Amino acid sequence: MPVLPAQPSFTAPLLYFAYGSNMDPIQMRRRCPSARFVAIASLAEHKLAFSRRSMRRRSGVADVVPVPGAEVWGIVYRLLSVRDIQVLDAAEGFRPARKRAQGYIREVRLVSLGGAGTPASVNIYIAQRQKSPPPPTAAYIAHMTRGAEHWGLPAGYHGMLVGIAREG
Repeated sequence: MPVLPAQPSFTAPLLYFAYGSNMDPIQMRRRCPSARFVAIASLAEHKLAFSRRSMRRRSGVADVVPVPGAEVWGIVYRLLSVRDIQVLDAAEGFRPARKRAQGYIREVRLVSLGGAGTPASVNIYIAQRQKSPPPPTAAYIAHMTRGAEHWGLPAGYHGMLVGIAREG
């Protein structure tokens, strides 16, 4: 799915597609109290990867990479507060004023809401990939599986996440 020419928004409200640990409603509530669940959604032509190291978590952390025919499921939230957008940017290592040395960049992509094919433009964080990041820890994957179960992501996708936890 192509990157849209629109620039990421820095004003509220903002639609955000979470595919990693921010799917966990507890983590998201702590991090961004204004966040409101909109829908489950899928990002076509991408697969889940762990291509970045989090020094804070001491874990590999989620990313999405282009892969024809693949699909990544996640959660669309509406952030109602500029402060929450800034907190989320900081947590993801995104600094809007910087052109280099960022953990993630924020882009606009199209997702399909609810698996029904209703398209929505959302903000998404894409990792600046690193060489040889560690695998994700069980604690990190637990955030993802908790969110997948809580929000009702497809059983096959939830099972894939559980499989990653068993491998780690």
